[in-house]
Amino acid sequence: MDSDVKCPKCSSAYAYQDGALWICPECGHEWSQQDQAAGAEASGADGIAEIRDANGNVLADGDTVTVIKDLKVKGSSLVVKGGTKVKGIRLADGGDGHDIACKIAGIGAMNLKSEFVKKS
Repeated sequence: MDSDVKCPKCSSAYAYQDGALWICPECGHEWSQQDQAAGAEASGADGIAEIRDANGNVLADGDTVTVIKDLKVKGSSLVVKGGTKVKGIRLADGGDGHDIACKIAGIGAMNLKSEFVKKS
């Protein structure tokens, strides 16, 4: 067992290899060595991968972004209109692609995909 390998998700030292995959028994995360090497290259200084807007600009916590198209709010009849400015975003590690956490006036707290916003 390679004692240097830790789970990239929960940092558990109990990860074990099963064929070509590494498995964490604590959180159930599975990864390959190639995935881990690619993730280390793509991640920034703080360990979170760079998140880019629709135009390719790098986003950071606290930035102001503008929504570029109308977005339906899931489970509601509300719509976030294109051109809506969102101030003070927080970058999140959204596994489902929603990597921006924010509050939108008139709607409330929600998560957005970075592909539908541009940096203001």
